[in-house]
Formats: sequence, structure tokens, C-alpha cells
Amino acid sequence: TKGSSFKTTRKMESMDTIGILTGSTIISLLHAVIPSHWLPILAIGRQEKWSLKEVIQVTFFAALAHSLSTIAIGVVLGLIGQSFPEDIEHMTHHAGPVILILMGVFFVYRHYTHRHFHLADVEMKTRTKAGIILSLSLAMFLSPCMEIEAYFLLAGAISGWLVGLISLLYFLITITGMLLLVSFAYKGLMKFDSHRIEHNAGIITGLTLIATGIFSFFAH
Repeated sequence: TKGSSFKTTRKMESMDTIGILTGSTIISLLHAVIPSHWLPILAIGRQEKWSLKEVIQVTFFAALAHSLSTIAIGVVLGLIGQSFPEDIEHMTHHAGPVILILMGVFFVYRHYTHRHFHLADVEMKTRTKAGIILSLSLAMFLSPCMEIEAYFLLAGAISGWLVGLISLLYFLITITGMLLLVSFAYKGLMKFDSHRIEHNAGIITGLTLIATGIFSFFAH
């Protein structure tokens, strides 16, 4: 009976892990392509007559700042999730899906009532390259991706390695995605409706959270 219970618990954790990794990867990809994260950098680069190499450098620092602040908060939440007593298994198996669904509903609601962070709103008080990099990096650091943080909390309740894996995925996807998109856009190789992506970002994020929660709930 004890062995059967252990196998059932491991199976539940495996399904939770799949849902958490899938959801966090989708949100990481979505936030990497959000135009407000990198399009203003491209616009500033053209205005300042930066080379592609310079634009990529600035984008890297902005993406790095954004990733580090998001991961820092996520690790703290992961430690909180990890600190839950082992006998509170319903944290991940029952309360976890509910948290994801509620957060998904919240982000869908916020989509219609709150404007997403825009780098274009950052006031550039200096025109030096170093000053621009500092301003953009600080703005990105102070605007972490809160949509992915619920996954860190739930991952911490399962395993520390899962928190680390989500951190690595988010870090690589965010930085690589922003650098590639800026490079393609700079060369004029990318044609897309940035306003449509920006407009639907909140809905996609919310539905991803809701879908992950539903998947985790019924997987049990």
C-alpha cells in the first residue's frame, strides 16, 4: 500500500512537472517576442545611428536585467514553495491548479484594464550610450515578468531542480529570443503585426495559466 501510494505521488508530480514546464516555456516565449520589450531599443538605435552590433549589445543588457529580476523573485518563491511541509501534498495536487487558474483569470481581466509595460515610456534623461543602456536596463529590471512567477512557487513545492530548470529556460529563451528578434528586425527580415501580438499577449498568458491549471487538476 505504501509503495502504491509512493508511485501515485510520483506520477502526480510527473504530470505537474510536465504542466509547469510547458506553461512556463510558453510564457517565456511569449514575453520574448512582445514588441514593447525590444522594439523601442531598435527605434532608439536607429535614431542614434547605432550599428547592429551596438543594438544587440544594448538589447542584451536590457534582456539580462529583465531576466535576472524575474528569476530572483522566482527563486524566492521557489524557496517558499520548497519550505512547505512534505505532508501538505495538496499544495501542488489541489491548491496548485487553483492558483494557476485564478492567476490566469486575473491576467485576462488585467488585459482589458491595464496597459503592459512599454520601454517607449522610459524617459531618457541622457543621450549618451551608457546612459541609455543604464536607463533601459533599470526599467527592465524593475518590470519583471510576474506572469511566470506562479510556476516558480509550484515548482519549489515539487523539487529544487525544477526551479533551476525553469530559471534556465526563462533566461535562455528571453535573452536569445530578444536578440534574434532585434537582429531580424534590424535587417528588415521580419514582417509582422506587432500591435496584434502586443494586444493579445495578456489573453494568451491568461489562457496558458488557466489551461495549465486545468491540465494539472484533471491529471490527478
